[in-house]
Amino acid sequence: MSGTSLDGADGVLVDFSGQRLSVVASASRGFDADFRSELLALNSQTHNELHRAALAGNHIALAYADVVVQLMAQVVNLGITAHHVHAIGAHGQTVRHQPKVATANANAAGATTDLGYTIQLNNPSLLAERTGIDVVADFRSRDVAAGGQGAPLVPAFHRRVFGQDSITASVLNIGGIANLSVLPADAAEPVLGFDCGPGNALMDAWCQRHTRQPFDAAGAWAATGSVVPALLQHLMREPYLSKPPPKSTGRDLFSLAWLAEKLSQFTAEQPQDIQATLTEFTANACADCVDSYSSSSKKLIVCGGGAFNTNLLTRLQARLPGLRVSTSDAHGLPPLQVEAAAFAWLARQTVLRQPGNLPSATGAAGLRILGGIYPA
Repeated sequence: MSGTSLDGADGVLVDFSGQRLSVVASASRGFDADFRSELLALNSQTHNELHRAALAGNHIALAYADVVVQLMAQVVNLGITAHHVHAIGAHGQTVRHQPKVATANANAAGATTDLGYTIQLNNPSLLAERTGIDVVADFRSRDVAAGGQGAPLVPAFHRRVFGQDSITASVLNIGGIANLSVLPADAAEPVLGFDCGPGNALMDAWCQRHTRQPFDAAGAWAATGSVVPALLQHLMREPYLSKPPPKSTGRDLFSLAWLAEKLSQFTAEQPQDIQATLTEFTANACADCVDSYSSSSKKLIVCGGGAFNTNLLTRLQARLPGLRVSTSDAHGLPPLQVEAAAFAWLARQTVLRQPGNLPSATGAAGLRILGGIYPA
């Protein structure tokens, strides 16, 4: 998995044979600054975009192959070889997510359709070639083809791993974008899932610009500032936040250009105060979603890179005093392994010809088998 934070590729080797999944090994490979800049550039209209995207897809696949090599090296003493691995679930790097786009249909009636697209850079054929293992990729497109948002795809996995019979729980994944899964106590009730809005993306971008650090470690820089109330109110008026689910978003919306427009009338503010406000903005957007769609939840399980931002978690807990905010560590799966494990599970679903999406989360016309298989 490589997510909207654009910081690198994470991988896990997962054993699903027991009652509970077991992460046998985990590995990661960071993206260097030049490649991260290239990915950011590809998230907007740029010169020679198709050529650059193809080369970036190769780069992603080679990064994934390196992660697989690391994983297999960790388990060689257990007698596990590539022959024992059924498939690699390879998400790819999202650079454009437009699941609903108004376009003129070329039929005689002149009807319109809002069916869009989602693009994850990858080269699964190259990954299969380098690893000798079947690859499952392009998970989101089938859901979009069925009229869904193509995101989030993790709620079905969250239900399997974190669902509890006795209580309603919520899982908040804070990557570049934050997404919420609501897991009802009654297994017969549908799981709800959707993107809340920005996760780390705006905080990371602002931190990089002013401190030259890729992220605000533990939210320490934000903690030195003060929230600017007028700016926070201005950010919270973003129309996406009030849209009902199913809905999904990405850097197409919550970009530095979006932030620059919002900050245009707040030029006198100190950078650390902007960072404090962006942290509060993420916390408020997420907390509002919990209040609106998961008010009966007893716990909020946080995963993704944002789980390490203790300042952000403190703000979430302050906004949600009625439930317990904890990281996924306390529930058996470290925060940085959750999404990679989810795509291993989604690959398993594809191999078994089982659906991987939840229409209650994505809005698709029904359950669908996701992804394409690229044989070794």
